[in-house]
Amino acid sequence: MASLDQFNSGPADRTVESLRSCNAAARFAAEVAAGRPYPDVETLVRRAGEVSRALSWDEVSMALAAHPRIGDRVDGTSAEAESSRREQAAMGGADDGTRGALVEGNRAYEERFGHVFLIRAAGRSPEEVLGELRRRLDADEDAERAEVTEQLAQITELRVRGLVDA
Repeated sequence: MASLDQFNSGPADRTVESLRSCNAAARFAAEVAAGRPYPDVETLVRRAGEVSRALSWDEVSMALAAHPRIGDRVDGTSAEAESSRREQAAMGGADDGTRGALVEGNRAYEERFGHVFLIRAAGRSPEEVLGELRRRLDADEDAERAEVTEQLAQITELRVRGLVDA
């Protein structure tokens, strides 16, 4: 974790690399890095959310490709993998029935929408995640794309906040 001063004054390539671990969409990191210096963490986090919410569906799809299925055990030492493990920590406490329902729900969701189910898992119980998965299976494609974009923005905001000390 860096201080806000380090984030603001560090080499652009390192800043972009750090931001890519928060959102893998091609233009996200460059746009947020271009906004430096940020006067405070809240402004940085707000900008990360704004950029995320303005991504095209193709850009959101690029970011989705870097996200594991909800409930999957994530391997690796990348910043993305570490973030996913931390964000999905509560999923480890899911009972067998909930875990099985999530596996089945993920399969149904991917068949219906053609991409992984994305949700801000941080702060949610496995049962809440499952309830959201079931609810969103009934959404039309446009509504679901809007929901996915919002969830990506929330995840990105959490990850950007984790990059810097307040």
